[in-house]
Amino acid sequence: MSTPVTVSITRHIDPAHTAEMVAWVEAGTSLAERFDGFLGAGWVRPSEESDEWHMLYRFASSEHLSVWEASSQRAWWLSAAQGRIGASREERRTGIEGWFDEPRSVQTIESASSAPSAPTPAPPRWKQAVVIFLVFYPLSVVVNWLAGRYVDGVPLALRVLLSVLVMTPVMTYLALPWMTRRLQWWLQGKPAPWRR
Repeated sequence: MSTPVTVSITRHIDPAHTAEMVAWVEAGTSLAERFDGFLGAGWVRPSEESDEWHMLYRFASSEHLSVWEASSQRAWWLSAAQGRIGASREERRTGIEGWFDEPRSVQTIESASSAPSAPTPAPPRWKQAVVIFLVFYPLSVVVNWLAGRYVDGVPLALRVLLSVLVMTPVMTYLALPWMTRRLQWWLQGKPAPWRR
């Protein structure tokens, strides 16, 4: 089964050229929409004065993404911005592995037409499963204990829904990132910090 791939790119451009940048991004999205497996794209800026643009696009698989990245349409589109866009950085995420990526300095791409770098390999799935268990089990115990105390009379399906609505953001934004930072050495097969 193929896994969707999300590409996140940060680009820099003079805020005075915002209209040109929006047109360029929309043209790229319009081209990408014609390729099989394209799932969507978007962009955001921290503020109107910022020169930083965070762009995302997503394909149904790495194979679909590769076809887009090797296409003459993409090459033409990137060449249209040559010399106007500053240094960029790029990251790729394929599902849950993004939680387990090793912290690293992000590669700088000197021009918009540079080839993307390969993503850092994810830890073995069994290690990912162990870390998820270390977070999910205690969190499940706490949430289920609280649910038993405060929403005991609520039907099971609604109680489970409430639990999931609480646990998902806590796991995604707090607990799992916290645990992976502390176990990064183990996930990446490196010596423990106290043994270095």
